[in-house]
Amino acid sequence: MPVTDVLIIGSGIAGLSVAIKAAQRFPHCKFCVITKEESIESNTRYAQGGIAVVSDLTKDSFEEHIRDTLNAGDGLCDAAVVKKVIRQAPFRLQELMDIGVDFDRDLFGNLILGREGGHHANRIVHCQDATGIKLSTALLEKVKTLPNITLLAYHVALDLITEEEALKKQAGKNFCYGAYVLDLKTNRIEKQVARLTVLATGGVGQLYRVTTNPLIATGDGIAMAYRAGAKVSNMEFVQFHPTALCEPDMNPAFLISEAIRGHGAYLRNNTGERFMFQYHNDGELACRDVVSRAIAMEILERECVYLDCTHIPADDILNRFPNIYRKCLSKGIDITRDFIPVAPAAHYLCGGIDVDFRGRTSVRNLYACGECSNTGLHGANRLASNSLLEATVFAHNCFLDIEKCLDQVSIPATILEWNDQSSALHGNFSGLSEMKTSLQNLMTQFAGIVRTTAGLHFALKEVSAMDEKIRKVENQFILSAPWHELRNMITCAYLIVKQSLQRKENKGAFYNRDLDKNKHEHDQNKQGVHL
Repeated sequence: MPVTDVLIIGSGIAGLSVAIKAAQRFPHCKFCVITKEESIESNTRYAQGGIAVVSDLTKDSFEEHIRDTLNAGDGLCDAAVVKKVIRQAPFRLQELMDIGVDFDRDLFGNLILGREGGHHANRIVHCQDATGIKLSTALLEKVKTLPNITLLAYHVALDLITEEEALKKQAGKNFCYGAYVLDLKTNRIEKQVARLTVLATGGVGQLYRVTTNPLIATGDGIAMAYRAGAKVSNMEFVQFHPTALCEPDMNPAFLISEAIRGHGAYLRNNTGERFMFQYHNDGELACRDVVSRAIAMEILERECVYLDCTHIPADDILNRFPNIYRKCLSKGIDITRDFIPVAPAAHYLCGGIDVDFRGRTSVRNLYACGECSNTGLHGANRLASNSLLEATVFAHNCFLDIEKCLDQVSIPATILEWNDQSSALHGNFSGLSEMKTSLQNLMTQFAGIVRTTAGLHFALKEVSAMDEKIRKVENQFILSAPWHELRNMITCAYLIVKQSLQRKENKGAFYNRDLDKNKHEHDQNKQGVHL
C-alpha cells in the first residue's frame, strides 16, 4: 500500500508550489502529486492573462490593488485576507522568477505590465498570452529535480480516506489520511495513505455547456471534501469570462484574454456600436460580472458580439498575443483586420472549500488551495488575474503550516489495515454521457449568468433526480472514472443551485432577475410610504 507524508491532488500552480516547497524543506520525506491526465493538464495551463502584482510603486500601490479587489468582490471579500494576499504578492512573484519563469520585460529589463478589467493601474505580469503554460512548464521542470516527489499522471482520486474523530472520543470532526485513487493505466484502485492531504483540484467549469476550463474541471476536490464533511461556501458565485471565441459546441472554448481589452480592444454589437459604456462607466474594462451580463444582453437582443482590435498596430498584436492571433487565424479570422466573434463562457468558481489563512479546511489534516478553495479573497466576483496570485500565496501558506505540523501527525493503525486492490468495473457509458450533457444544459439554462427563483427550484429538483438515478447504477460503475466525475459534477451542481436559492441579494457574479424585481417593488413601496 502506498504511504506518503503529503499527498497533493492536482498538478496546477497551487499543488505543484506546495509540493516543491515542502519537498525542499523535508528532503527525507515523501511527497506524492496525483493528476487525472498528463501532468501539465490543469486550469493553470490555460491561463493567458497573467498574475496581478504591485511591482511599480511609482505608478501603483498596494492600496489601489486592495481597493480594486474589494470593489470587484462586491462587498463580500474578507478585507484582512485581501490585504495579506496583495502584500505577499511581490515575494511570491520573485519565487516564480527564481525557478525560471521568464516574464515579459522591456529593453531595459523592466517587467512589462498589462491591465485587465476592474484594475485601475497596469499591474499584470505576463508571458505574452501564454502565462499559464510557461508557469506549468517551469514548475514541472523544478519537480523533476526533486527525487522525493512522485508525480502520478492518469490517476483519479475517488474519495478521501477519513476517520471520524468520534473514534477518538472527540465527536464532530473528521480526520483525513489520504485518498482512494484509481490508476487509469492498470484500471485498479489503490489506497494512497498520507499524513497530510492537499486538495488543489481546480474548478467546476465542465458543469456548463460552454466553458474555458479543460475536461478535467469537474469539481472533484470540492465534492470529495463535501462528502468528507468539509464546509463549502459561496458556490453560487460562478464567474463567466466575457470573451471566449464563439464556436458552437466547442468544449473547452478558446479564451480570448481580457488583456486584449486592457490593451485597447473594443466590444461591438452587430451594428458596430461600442455598447459597454451604456452599462458601466469603465466600459470594456468594467469587472467581469458586469461585462458578461452586458454581452449576454446584447447577444439576446442582437444575436452576436464582437471584439475589435483592428485599430491596434498589427505588430503590437503579434508580439503581445501571438497564440490568440494564430488560433483565430486557423479559424479564418485575422484579428489585425477582422472582428472576433465572442460570447461569455463559464470560467472560474469564486467559492469552494472553506479554508483559513493557512489553507486548513474544517477536516483535520486536509488543506485546500487554488480554485477549489474559498479563501475570502474573491468575494462575489474575482478580480482579473488574482487567481494565480491567490494560488501562489495560499500554496505558500499551506506549506508554512505543513512545516509546523507534519512531524506531529501519525497515521492510525486502522487506516493502514485495508490493502485490497480491486479491478475497475466496466459498463455501458452512454447513459452517463447523456446524463452529463443533460446536467450541462440544465446548469447553463437555469444556473448561468442570469437566474430566476423558479428556474433554480426546477434545477434543484432535476439535480436531485439525477443524483438518485446515478446512485442506482453505482454497483455497475463504482470504480470507473466517468461515474465518479459525474457524481462529483452532480454534487457541485446541487451546491451551486442550493446556495443560489439561499442568496437573497444580487452580488457580483450572482444575478437572480427576480431579486432585482423584488428590490424595485420594495423601493417603490418604500417611496409610497414617504409620499
